Amino acid sequence: MKKPVTFTIKRIGAFIAAAALGIMSVPMQAQAMEHRSYTYIYDYWGDVQDTPDLYEVFNVFTSAELGLDVRLNNPSGLTVAGDKVYICDTGNNRIVVLGTDENLGLVLLDEFDSIKGAPDKNELSGPTDVAVSEDGNIFIADKGNNRIVKVDPDLHYLMEFTLPVDSALSADTIFLPNKVVVDTAERVYCICDGVNKGLLKYEPDGTFAGFVGATKAAYNLIDYIWKKFATQEQIDRMPVDVPTEYSNIYMDYEGFIYASVPVADAQALDDLKVDSVRRLNLLGNNILVNNGNWLNCGDIYWGSAGGYSGPSMFSDVTAMENDIYVCLDRNRGRLFGYDDQGRMVFAFGGNGNMDGYFRRPIAVDHIGYDLIVLDSADCSITYFVLSDFGKDIYGAIDTFDAGQYEESEALWRRVLEYDGNYDLAYIGIGRALLRQENYREAMNYFELKYDDENWSKAFKEYRKEWVQSHLFLTVFVLLLIFLVPLSIEKIRSMRVEIATSDVFRFPDPEDNMTRAE
Repeated sequence: MKKPVTFTIKRIGAFIAAAALGIMSVPMQAQAMEHRSYTYIYDYWGDVQDTPDLYEVFNVFTSAELGLDVRLNNPSGLTVAGDKVYICDTGNNRIVVLGTDENLGLVLLDEFDSIKGAPDKNELSGPTDVAVSEDGNIFIADKGNNRIVKVDPDLHYLMEFTLPVDSALSADTIFLPNKVVVDTAERVYCICDGVNKGLLKYEPDGTFAGFVGATKAAYNLIDYIWKKFATQEQIDRMPVDVPTEYSNIYMDYEGFIYASVPVADAQALDDLKVDSVRRLNLLGNNILVNNGNWLNCGDIYWGSAGGYSGPSMFSDVTAMENDIYVCLDRNRGRLFGYDDQGRMVFAFGGNGNMDGYFRRPIAVDHIGYDLIVLDSADCSITYFVLSDFGKDIYGAIDTFDAGQYEESEALWRRVLEYDGNYDLAYIGIGRALLRQENYREAMNYFELKYDDENWSKAFKEYRKEWVQSHLFLTVFVLLLIFLVPLSIEKIRSMRVEIATSDVFRFPDPEDNMTRAE
């Protein structure tokens, strides 16, 4: 994570620059930024830079277009598993299964509201999420029935996961599983409403394995100090600092869990007390890299325009195989994409009724590099496909990861033809040149976008290369540096020695005259 001082200095710098232009008359967080384009990024200085669209709307699928007899009602879950898309139609107590089609996008395959062979409850009640294992077994967060139920591909009951017995849970805790993922061994991780200890982890046999990845509690320093001197009655009246619950989780292709956190406290976000998105390893530690110029928290400016205030609140996150992860902001209806270093790749979307805008976006997932977004208020699914600009960017990233650095450089240069202000293109060209051992030119591209870390790497290699290619000259100069002063000192000492020596002293004429007398 970025250090607070770094984040603050850059924000102050952007504030001063904007104030000098006379475009800011209120504090930065209260300044609503108007975007002239659908897609944008933030540059090094925190300025909004419009970019060509990386994604285009292929289609918006409604219940009628999908051929559903009963309209979707408050859908709350979206999961892509292979070539199938599972929609949790929570209000209708059912799961809708869609297939993918190259020409049509999404087509209806099946829908079900019950399972087979359960010991007591076959009917689903308010399902909120679905996860599918590599063996094809389906795990359903059956929230209304207070369970996670596991069924085979033919919907036959296998087992269920219920509220664990643990001292960390109060006696009145109700098991309300909201989101669920499974790993390759069919270990289950879930978010339970009302439980802020982190993710609940179950072994494949249903044994509760503990809590994983609890967030840090956001606290106020003044309140913390005051509690040291306050009475117990005063402490009881003060707000309690507790960890923030996750809003959604996603397991990537490497088995790491991405978790989104709906940060409502702007001050906690500024003070880096709460992460908007995390990547958890097996121990529950956050290993997400954030080397970007700004925090991966969505919009860095916010206000109350249109009735939407406060920071971005991520309701879901998904990660692709090129390590770009996409966060969905339910507050302003935007999608934010970041690369594996935490640098912003794109931001687009908004609240509205037009294609590409949302009323209450609740879930996002991907099919290849295409994105699908579930809108719970509009009861629709928006299918996004890559534009030519987006294909070049993703192609440049893929070819670089495959070791094809010349091809990556060519694609990044083509990206610059679309948009000469796209920061990642300069950094991408620099990284490709660095791998091609063209260190001097790489330094120029890193310098253009103030990428100090990569510039230092390129400079280190350039310095080593220069020394190796100028070895004779370097040795000669070093010898001169050491030998010339030594020689001068030696000659000087010899001259002094000669001048003061009795052996070489010339006879004095007065001595000769004295001897003659």
